[in-house]
Amino acid sequence: MNDNPQDSRRPCVMGSSRSPSSSWDAAVAAEITGALAETYRDDMGISHVDGGNMPQRDAVVAILEKILEILFPGYTGRHLVTRAALEFTTGDLVNAVYHGLAEQVRRALAYRCQVECCGGCDCVRQADDAVIALLRRLPALRGLLKSDVQAALDGDPATSSTDEIIIAYPGLKAIAVHRVAHELYRAGIPLIPRVMSEYAHTVTGIDINPGAQIGGSFFIDHGTGVVIGETAILGESVKIYQGVTLGALSFPKDACGRLIKGAKRHPNIEDRVTIYAGATILGDITVGHDSVVGGNVWLTESVEPFSRITNAKPDLSIKQRRP
Repeated sequence: MNDNPQDSRRPCVMGSSRSPSSSWDAAVAAEITGALAETYRDDMGISHVDGGNMPQRDAVVAILEKILEILFPGYTGRHLVTRAALEFTTGDLVNAVYHGLAEQVRRALAYRCQVECCGGCDCVRQADDAVIALLRRLPALRGLLKSDVQAALDGDPATSSTDEIIIAYPGLKAIAVHRVAHELYRAGIPLIPRVMSEYAHTVTGIDINPGAQIGGSFFIDHGTGVVIGETAILGESVKIYQGVTLGALSFPKDACGRLIKGAKRHPNIEDRVTIYAGATILGDITVGHDSVVGGNVWLTESVEPFSRITNAKPDLSIKQRRP
């Protein structure tokens, strides 16, 4: 006789799809499926049913990485770039970007037409024009990014190599992605610019809205926690540190209490301004050229050129501890 009741229990069979005591059956599955389907029908705003295909986020990110290869050839290691085969390698990437991005932009435009019930739009032609315009802008974007790399080299004593900046600096990746996304934003392409900017946000910790206008020789040092709003305008040779926010002070509303979209609500930062870590600059104000904004400053009013804005020095208390 077995005196141990544990030994009489039926052993659990690993890998079994359904244990003997499971309550899961076809009726439970149907109940849950029906409840979910009802939430899909109630137009809650988080379902995309009976609509056209939306852009595919993973496809957009993969295309974006190909664009970065075109902008910084030879740095990813995915393609061997030699002087003898520059046109061949570059042409292969350009063609891949055109075909892939045109499809995703067409999806985005078709989605907008479906939402706005515009009808009659030639989404294929619009997508084609927008992507070709972006590709034609890539040589100019390379010129801008060259100035950004030089600004990082000149502004960061921790590096003496442009290669290190291109391979490793999150600030440069965020800026590069922004310059691509901004071109599509200017062309009025929905969804895709934001997918690109939020991808950069995810991998770098730097949040730049694709609508922000940013001049050349832009340097973000360290970068974690930087936020730059949609209607911010930055001039040439601006340098900002980690934790800086260029945000909105308030959000204007219409007579019905709804947010007014597209209103100018973020700061204007003129040429050669430096903004140190943790500073918060809010509203449609202007920081004059050649100014310095100190760390942790909270600024909600315009300042003249050549200003130096700092907080009062804190009253520190330092006491020597005895062993």
